[in-house]
Amino acid sequence: MERPLEIVLLLALPASGKSEVRRYMANIPADKLMKDFHIGETLQLDDFPYVHMMRRTDDELDKRGGRRIFFRSGDKPFIDPRDWGTLIHLLNEDYRDLMARRTERTDSAAELLLARIDRAAGKAGMAPRLSALAPEVRKSVAAALEKEARAMLDEKHAAYPASFEGKTIVIEAARGGPHGSAMPLKPPFGYLYSLGQFDPEILSKASILYVWVTPEESRRKNSARTDPNDPGSILHHGVPMDVMLNDYGCDDMDWLEKNSDAPGAVTVESGGKKFNIPVGRFDNRVDKTSFLRENKADWPEDKVEAVHNGIKSATDKLYSFRLAARK
Repeated sequence: MERPLEIVLLLALPASGKSEVRRYMANIPADKLMKDFHIGETLQLDDFPYVHMMRRTDDELDKRGGRRIFFRSGDKPFIDPRDWGTLIHLLNEDYRDLMARRTERTDSAAELLLARIDRAAGKAGMAPRLSALAPEVRKSVAAALEKEARAMLDEKHAAYPASFEGKTIVIEAARGGPHGSAMPLKPPFGYLYSLGQFDPEILSKASILYVWVTPEESRRKNSARTDPNDPGSILHHGVPMDVMLNDYGCDDMDWLEKNSDAPGAVTVESGGKKFNIPVGRFDNRVDKTSFLRENKADWPEDKVEAVHNGIKSATDKLYSFRLAARK
């Protein structure tokens, strides 16, 4: 029986079509998903909700006359770009919790979230920030975040499967660097840095599905999808233009492929080990995916076919690489 790809890292610049690809795969019957894409029933991990909650935390601190911790303002990049590593360590913890089906019983999901962010930041080499807040400020901020944090925690627990047999874990993230940067991007920017922050266990099982767009197309689609009334939405959130230019003005995936130890892969080091992670590109430089935000009943057949064939070509490559590695 065919084994599915174990972990797929769904990577691309913002608004490239990652979430639309994910939505498309969620609407494919399980047998066809396996047959055509080598992907089992998916379990989803994503770092965007953490970015959203970091911005929400800053907003609540700002309301109380406090100093922002994560972002210079609501439309600016990270104050300390090592928080790109914080996000990966949060995903590492989510992965470990998923595999252990670990549930957290807590009176305050927000307090738990704030503690997790501090712990993950420590692993990225940063001093605690949230635990350094005055207790009354932290408690007030946590109260304001509780509803969203509780929903995140409940959703996380509800996604734990009875079995991992036939499952594929999809981890979604976007990384890049300042517009006009020379390659390789300097840490902590880019995929080379962030991939190297993943647990070795994840990297040993991972394949990369890269949604390929230009930075210019990423910025165009970001503006087109933005719904200011739904900032926490996976499909409709917008990235501020200053962030698009300074954090996502380019990316290093092409450089990584060209400088890999193995054809068809990128080479990453983590935990003292070297990993060659296969890469399959879904070419979305000419937009193929925006229609997937509409109701499924309105999806044109020819556009569905183009998306399907594009994903199939990329995942066939990933599966062939993984199959060869098993021999």
